[in-house]
Amino acid sequence: MNVLVVNAGSSSLKYQLFDTTAGVVKAKGLCERIGIDGKIKHTNLETGAVYEKETAMENHTVATKIVIDVLVSAEYGSVKSMDEIEAVGHRVVHGGAYFSESVLVTDEVMAKLELCRDLAPLHTPAHIMGIEGCTAAMPGTPQVLVFDTAFHTATMPEHVYTYPLEYDLCQKYAIRRYGAHGTSHRYVSGECAKLLGGAEGTKIVTCHLGNGSSISAVKDGKILDTSMGFTPLAGIEMGTRCGDIDPAIVPFIMDKTGMTPDEMNNYMNKKCGFLGVSGVSSDCRDVSNAAKEGNHRAQLALDIVVYEIQKFIGAYTAAMGGLDAIVFTAGIGENDKGLRARVCEGLSFLGIDFDDDKNAANETEITKAGSKVKVFMIPTNEELVIAKDTEAIVKAL
Repeated sequence: MNVLVVNAGSSSLKYQLFDTTAGVVKAKGLCERIGIDGKIKHTNLETGAVYEKETAMENHTVATKIVIDVLVSAEYGSVKSMDEIEAVGHRVVHGGAYFSESVLVTDEVMAKLELCRDLAPLHTPAHIMGIEGCTAAMPGTPQVLVFDTAFHTATMPEHVYTYPLEYDLCQKYAIRRYGAHGTSHRYVSGECAKLLGGAEGTKIVTCHLGNGSSISAVKDGKILDTSMGFTPLAGIEMGTRCGDIDPAIVPFIMDKTGMTPDEMNNYMNKKCGFLGVSGVSSDCRDVSNAAKEGNHRAQLALDIVVYEIQKFIGAYTAAMGGLDAIVFTAGIGENDKGLRARVCEGLSFLGIDFDDDKNAANETEITKAGSKVKVFMIPTNEELVIAKDTEAIVKAL
């Protein structure tokens, strides 16, 4: 089945065209600066042909039409007509309390998605525009929504996802722990379970570390807990996000600076984390380079994130009653060998026998044979999960 996977951002639209039968990606691309001027880069992975053009993209509907035109073009295309694209799968960041599994797009589903705007105001409007753009360009083609929150909300226990606030207020406004990066955690925990011989009985901590980061406890293949909460602001220090802080700091800073709620929210999301602590950059690579040159604040930013990752792994080990494996994934997790080593060196008491040579070679398992707790580096593949979910739902129609 040819499945088009779409990830619509506020001013961008990433896509991949999967042949799920053959298990290959036929094409991929990116539309960016949507609503500003517009640029597309498309690659046909079968022929190697690359198409790049600056072209006006008023909105996501226009961008989607441009993508379809390239996909079916004689020179750069991967299909001869739109009829060969049998389904579309959309990544959706937040499904709120309404969605705990992937779903076929219907009018009722779209009405519920509208109610999630406040939960992910930077993402949900773009998702809706992307869905509407595909509907306009491919009327009649089934579309499926795959939610980042679904893996978490499907199995997380009530005592884990409930915040100790006034219960009725939480119920009224759907305030609870939702988590994020669920599609990634689902994929890498599943791959890890295969390496361990099956999901049943396993206790795994998955570390999705990138500009946005989250850590999850996966027991028996199901989510027990995750570091991100009501929004993706919670958890460990990130590129520009502060992660967990004393909530009383929020009104304290607002009182001292005169910030409005929107300004404070923007501050915690965009001016803190690596950027705020180091004063150098939001990119972990830049911060690491600055630390090597003796920058104290850059070193402090790295010390904070290593400590917080270790703390979450320790807490989740206690919550699960043990630990079989740790998985590192995403941009930092897959590429920052030094950070992986520092995190694991501080957890040797758990039974981790770390292998520096395997880590340096970026091997899948980076612990020595016989290590009580295994550590893996598993590249994530969220798009494949979306394509597979889409295929399964559409085939069942």
